[in-house]
Amino acid sequence: MEIKDVTAYEVLEERNLEGIHSKGWLLRHKKSKARVLLISNDDENKVFNIGFRTPPADSTGLPHILEHSVLCGSRDFPVKDPFVELVKGSLNTFLNAMTYPDKTVYPVASCNDADFQNLMHVYMDAVFYPNIYQHSEIFRQEGWSYKLEESDGKLEYNGVVYNEMKGAFSSPEGVLDRVILNSLFPDTCYANESGGDPEDIPSLSYEQFLEFHRTYYHPSNSYIYLYGDMDMAEKLIWLDENYLSHFEELEINSEIKLQKPFKQMLDISRKYSIASNESEKENTYLSYNKVIGTSLDEKLYLAFEILDYALLSAPGAPLKKALIDAGIGKDVMGSYDNGIRQPIFSVIAKNADASQKEEFVQVIENTLKEIVKNGIDQKALAAGINYNEFRFREADFGGYPKGLMYGLQIFDSWLYDDTKPFIHMEALPTFEFLKEQIPKGYFEQLIQTWLLDNTHGAIVMIEPEKGRTARMDRELQEKLDAYKAGLSKEEVEKLVADTKELKEYQEAEERQEDLERIPVLAREDISREVAPVYNEKKKIVTESGKEIPLIYHPVETNGIGYLSLFFSLADVKEEMLPYVGILQSVLGVIDTTNYDYGELFNEINVHTGGIGTSLEVFTDVTKAKERAFAPYIEVKGKALYPEVSTLFCMMQEIMKESRLEDEKRLKEILAMTKSRLEMRFQSSGHTVSALRALSYDSPISKFKDDTDGIGFYQTVARITGHFEEEKETLIQNLKNLVAQIFTADHLLVSYTSAADGMDPVLTGIKQIAEHLFESDASGKPEGEIEEQEKNPLHCVKRNEGFQTSSKVQYVARTGNFMTHGLSYHGALQVLKVILGYEYLWQNVRVKGGAYGCMTSFNRIGDSYFVSYRDPNLEKTMKIYEEIPAYLRSFTASDRDMTKFVIGTISNIDRPMTPCTKGERSLNLYLNHVSEEMLLQERKEILETTVEDIRAMADRIEAVLSDEEICVIGDEEKVAAQKEMFGEIRQLVG
Repeated sequence: MEIKDVTAYEVLEERNLEGIHSKGWLLRHKKSKARVLLISNDDENKVFNIGFRTPPADSTGLPHILEHSVLCGSRDFPVKDPFVELVKGSLNTFLNAMTYPDKTVYPVASCNDADFQNLMHVYMDAVFYPNIYQHSEIFRQEGWSYKLEESDGKLEYNGVVYNEMKGAFSSPEGVLDRVILNSLFPDTCYANESGGDPEDIPSLSYEQFLEFHRTYYHPSNSYIYLYGDMDMAEKLIWLDENYLSHFEELEINSEIKLQKPFKQMLDISRKYSIASNESEKENTYLSYNKVIGTSLDEKLYLAFEILDYALLSAPGAPLKKALIDAGIGKDVMGSYDNGIRQPIFSVIAKNADASQKEEFVQVIENTLKEIVKNGIDQKALAAGINYNEFRFREADFGGYPKGLMYGLQIFDSWLYDDTKPFIHMEALPTFEFLKEQIPKGYFEQLIQTWLLDNTHGAIVMIEPEKGRTARMDRELQEKLDAYKAGLSKEEVEKLVADTKELKEYQEAEERQEDLERIPVLAREDISREVAPVYNEKKKIVTESGKEIPLIYHPVETNGIGYLSLFFSLADVKEEMLPYVGILQSVLGVIDTTNYDYGELFNEINVHTGGIGTSLEVFTDVTKAKERAFAPYIEVKGKALYPEVSTLFCMMQEIMKESRLEDEKRLKEILAMTKSRLEMRFQSSGHTVSALRALSYDSPISKFKDDTDGIGFYQTVARITGHFEEEKETLIQNLKNLVAQIFTADHLLVSYTSAADGMDPVLTGIKQIAEHLFESDASGKPEGEIEEQEKNPLHCVKRNEGFQTSSKVQYVARTGNFMTHGLSYHGALQVLKVILGYEYLWQNVRVKGGAYGCMTSFNRIGDSYFVSYRDPNLEKTMKIYEEIPAYLRSFTASDRDMTKFVIGTISNIDRPMTPCTKGERSLNLYLNHVSEEMLLQERKEILETTVEDIRAMADRIEAVLSDEEICVIGDEEKVAAQKEMFGEIRQLVG
C-alpha cells in the first residue's frame, strides 16, 4: 500500500531529501491531529521516536521525572520496568529517553523488524497509558520521596532524578549553562530548569505530576518520527489502529513562546561550589552570551556554526586568542546552542577572576569590531564550512544511529513550526550559499548585527564559594530535622511505613504473566556468525629499503579514505609517560615550521575531514597472564581520495615540524588540558575512578592513567603550577619524545577505503617514511608487544578517596580474575547484562537512588564495578561484596536467560560505519583476537545457562579479593568513611 492510500492520515508534504539520500513525508493524523514525519531510505537501522512539547512552568523537574516514570510500566506491559526488560532482551541499537529544555523524546532503533515493532509498541504504550496513575511508588522512586527507615533515624530525600540532578548541579559548567539559559529567556519556559533543581524538586506533588501527563502526553501534542527501510504504510496503519484512533483532538497550549528582546544586556552573578582546599583565585567563569534569531532561519542556523568555528572554537581563533593573550582565563570555550527556539552564542573564559569581567567584555567587543572593520580570515570561514559540510555528508555519528541524529535535528525546526520540518535536512544548498558569501561581507555583517548591535544578551559570571556544598547539605539536613521535629509520632511512623512500602514495592516479584507480555526473540533467531573482519596485511617498501607494515581494510567508504599512523611507544620509559600524554595534547595545536597553529588547523580543515591524535593500547589476549601490552600514539585523519596526499603532508608537518620550544603556547595548552580534565572528572567520574582503581595492579590501566587519567592530571597540575621551573625539562622531554617515537621503524599504518582509494595511500606511506626522524634502534616487529617488558610499569595499590565539591559519589571496585588462575568465558558478557540490569540496577539504582551503575569484564581479566551519581558510598561497596552470594543462588527461567543472551548480543551486533569497520578490524588484529575466538565467544554467549552464571561467582570473588577501590565524591562523605581508604586527598587543588 502507498502512504497516500492510508486514509487515517492527511499527507501535507512529500519531498526528495537528496542530501541524505532519502524521501520524506509530512503527515497529520486526521482524528487525533498527531504530527507524523517519515524518512524512507535503505538504512536497515530503523528509528522510531515519539516526542512531546513539554514546557516547564517551574524548576521541579516535572518533564524529567515524567520521562523516567512513564517507562516504569504501562497498560499492555504492567511490569515495573519494561525499559530494563527491553534492554535485557532486545536487539536494539538505541533505546533511551531524553528531556530537553522544551521537549521530551522517546527514541528507539533496531535492525531487526520484529524487534523494532516490539520497541514501538512498548514505547507507544508507555507514553499514552503509563502505570503512574495506579502506582504512586513510581513517582516516589524516580522523582523524590522522604526516606526514613526507622523512627529515630535521619530523615533524607531520595529519588533517582533528585540524585541525578544533585550531581548535575555540582558541575560548574552545568551551573553556568543553566544560568545562561534561564537568564536570557525570563518570560518563557526556558526560565525554568526542565531537569529539576534539587532545591525545588521536593516541592513537586504527585497530583501536579499526573496533571502534567494529562496535559501534554496526548497525540495532539505529539511528534512521531519513523526512519529507515520499512513498510511505512504498515507502520502508519498500526499506529492508527492501536493508539492514535483512540484519542479525540485536544486543544493543547504548549507553544514555545519567543522571548521579547532586551533593551540592554543583563549582568548576572551566581555562586558555585568548590572543595575546601581549592583556591577561589582564578576560579571564576565569565561568559558573554547573545540570542541569535531563531532556529527556523536555516542560513543563520548554519552560519553561526561556521562563526563559532572561525571566531572561537578552532585553535588560534581570534576571540579565543585575544582573551588568552589578555590573560583572561586559562581556558576559553564557546558554544552555539541551536537546539532551542532562540539559539545562543556564548564565549566563556574559565579560570578567570571576577575583577576581569569588564576587561573580558571589552576584549570581546573590541576584537569583534576589528574583525568587522578588517574582515574575517576567509580561510577560516572556508575551513569551517568544509568541516561542517564534510560531517553532514559523512553522517558518521559514532555509535549513534544516523537516523536518530537526523530525527533530533529535525526537532530543531519542526517543534516550532509545523511547516518547516525538513529545512535542516536540506543543508547542502545552504552550504553552497555560505561559500558564495565568504568574500561579500556577509559574515562580518552577521557579527555586527547579532554580536555587536544586539542587546538581547547577558554577561553571566559564576564565582566559587568554598564549602558551599557542605553548607547547603547542612542547611538541608537542618530543614529536614526541623520538619521531622514538627511531626507527630503518628506522622513519623507514617514516613517509616511509606519508606518500607516503597522498598516492598521495589522488591516485589513480578508476575510471570506480566513479564511474558514483553515479546522476546528466540535464541534460534540470532545468527551464530560474527561480523566480517576486514584485514589485509601488506608490506610497503620505500626507495631506501624501509619496510612499513600496512593493515588495509577494504570497505566501501563513499570516496573517503580513513588513515591512521600508529607509532609504537614500547621503548618509552615509565617516568616519561605523562609527557607522552602532554605531547598528544600539543600536537596539531602548536605552531609548526610552516604554519602558525591557527593557520595549520584551517589548512587541514579546508582540504580534509580533520586530523587528530590519540593514545591506544593493545594486548596479546593469547598471553593475557603475562600482562604485557603494546602502546601506540595514533595520528589519524580522513579525506576524500584526491586529498589523501594532503592528509599525509599535514600529518608530517605536525609530527616533524612542531615548534615544541614555544613556551607561551605550551603554557596555554597545559592550562587548557588541566581545565578539560577537571571538567571530565565532574561529568565522567565513573570512568575516571574505575581506571584509577584498575591502575593499582594493571600495567595497561597504569599506562592509561599516567597518560590520560588522574595520574596524568597530577603531572599536568604540577607543571602548570610551577611552569617557570619546569618548562626547560618539559620542552626537552617533548623534543626527545618526538625524535624517539616518530621513526619509520616504529610505524604501523592502518587504512580503510575501497580499492580505488589505494593509490594515494601507497605513495604517501613511501614518502612519509623517508621524512620521519632517523633511529638507531632495531626495528620493532609490527604487532609484537614483548618490548614493553623492557620498561615494566610499577603499580601501587593506593585505595584512594578523592574529595570534590560534588554532592554525589562515583564508587569503583576493581580487580583481575586471571591473576587468580581463572580464564575468560563468554558468559561474563551475559553476566554484565544480568548485573547491570538486575542485581546492580535494583540495588544501586532503584533502591539506592544512584543514577547509574556499570560493570565490565575483558579478555585479559581486568574487571570493575562502578556507580554513577550515587548518593551512597559504603552501602554501594557492600552491594558489590554480595555479588558472589547472589550469583551462587542465581535462578532464572529459560525465557529470562534468553532475554539476557539477546541483550548481550545486542551490545555486540551494532551497525558499523565504514570507519568503525576498519577500526574494529585493526583492534582485533592488534589484540590478537582471531575470528575463531570471536566465534567461540559467541557460541558461549548463545549457550549460556543458569549454571554458567553461577560458575562466574568464583571469578567475581577473585576480582573482589583484590580489594582495589577508588571513590570520587563529596568531601565530607569520603572523610566519614576514612577507614575504607588507604589515602584520602582532594582531587582538584
